[in-house]
Amino acid sequence: MLVIAKIGTSSVTDDAGRLRSDAIETVAREVAAVHAAGHQVVLVSSGAVAAGLPALGLGGDERPRDPRVLQAVASVGQVHLMERYGAVFGKHHDTVVGQLLVVPTDFGARDKYLHARATLEAMLELGVLPIVNENDALADDELRFGDNDRIAALLAQALAADVLVLLTDQAGLLTADPRLDASASLIEDIAQVDRELEALAGDSGSNRGTGGMTSKLAAAKMATWAGVRTVIAQADRSGVLLDAVTGEPGVGTTVRARQGRLPARKVWIAFAVGAAGRISVDAGARAALLTGGSSLLPAGVVSADGGFDDGDAVEVADADGAVFAKGISRISASDLLLVAGRRSSQVPADVSPVAIHRDDLVVLPEG
Repeated sequence: MLVIAKIGTSSVTDDAGRLRSDAIETVAREVAAVHAAGHQVVLVSSGAVAAGLPALGLGGDERPRDPRVLQAVASVGQVHLMERYGAVFGKHHDTVVGQLLVVPTDFGARDKYLHARATLEAMLELGVLPIVNENDALADDELRFGDNDRIAALLAQALAADVLVLLTDQAGLLTADPRLDASASLIEDIAQVDRELEALAGDSGSNRGTGGMTSKLAAAKMATWAGVRTVIAQADRSGVLLDAVTGEPGVGTTVRARQGRLPARKVWIAFAVGAAGRISVDAGARAALLTGGSSLLPAGVVSADGGFDDGDAVEVADADGAVFAKGISRISASDLLLVAGRRSSQVPADVSPVAIHRDDLVVLPEG
């Protein structure tokens, strides 16, 4: 089996942002146990910014808010983080680690996405443990790619993993916020992530990380839609990683994989590439896309927003503005506005008669 395991900042650092040696060693033991059982692992580890803060005397109340400073801090912290992982895995588990830093364009651009996947596959073939993190020193939007939960989910679908394990400082998804309700209990099994479950998720419980249960449910939704079983579990639970892989009851919250794995290209369209605009369609086109596996033709288009070009990813929305699909447009927004509502025979010869081909379109999960 191929396992993608993600551990967050709060699980590998203390309140001052210092790397916890015991936590790194625990991660190494967990990964080693999964390796010993004959499985492959890709580790996604947060912690670069938090690890860099104390090295620069900026921990605690001195934590900077300027994104440029945080990116500089990340460049220092990433060295400390990988140095610690390399030493622990090499000394105690005879495992060579390799670093892969990613940014949003590594997933948004199809050629870079395939290249990153090929690199990871080669690392696994060589027996290397890939340790992946966002390239915080270069990432945009104040270091928030969507956090490492999303990166882990994207890797899980890119590599067609068997299971995604999101390790956190909670036992899993609870019936209520444990900080507010002491009677909160663990939800052990989820068939599908819906709005009701998403409402249960709270924000990050730590000022050292960017994620929280909300981001973990979003990652689980992405991964399970791609056919990858997902487990949200507590990082310091003994044997947590192997138990999650083997499906041990009570290990955490398990989100079942959707039956039938989407083709890799459609998963990439749905979750990896950002939308450059939106196409609104009429009720007839919506029904055809949802039930008939049809292509989207200009005749069913009501409007096009966002100034997108042909070849860009776009959302598809109904008359009420609800997004229900996503695809790669074969017509630019400006041309689509000119031919919206026209039959294919009325479309000029220099414009594609198909707005989005069915091979480039995916109906999105609800909720």
